[in-house]
Amino acid sequence: MVSNWLGDDEERAWRNFRRMFTLLEAKLAGELTEQTGLSMSDYTVLTNLVDADDHRFRISSLAQQMTWSQSRLSHQIKRMESRGLVAKEDVASDGRGAFVRLTRKGLKALATATPTHMTGVREHMIDLLTAEQIKALDVIALTVVTHLRESANSDG
Repeated sequence: MVSNWLGDDEERAWRNFRRMFTLLEAKLAGELTEQTGLSMSDYTVLTNLVDADDHRFRISSLAQQMTWSQSRLSHQIKRMESRGLVAKEDVASDGRGAFVRLTRKGLKALATATPTHMTGVREHMIDLLTAEQIKALDVIALTVVTHLRESANSDG
């Protein structure tokens, strides 16, 4: 039987990863809000929409892609819609669903915020790592993401 307990090196790596993620996310979110007025949640929604066909997503599909509940995303969209960053549109084919679409104002806000975010990512992470560490991080992240996606797909 395999023990669930982590060895000393594993425990240290896990705790350092969690600290790094928490501190990095807080730092990047704080800089983003301070310099652009966007929250990290705003930025996440906008970056997903800008990559979508016609800059729009069915809300249920966007929630699934972002691994957010539909309720959380709906509340976020309402806040963003009130600021003109996104617009909701009915799905003509079924009358039940809705699309969320990136507006010109949202696109402009994203274009303004992205350099701030990328500067922070570079300053607080990328520039601290060697090329080999970045390659290792990429492999590690892809391994975990692939496992989690396959696990989610097999759960139904």
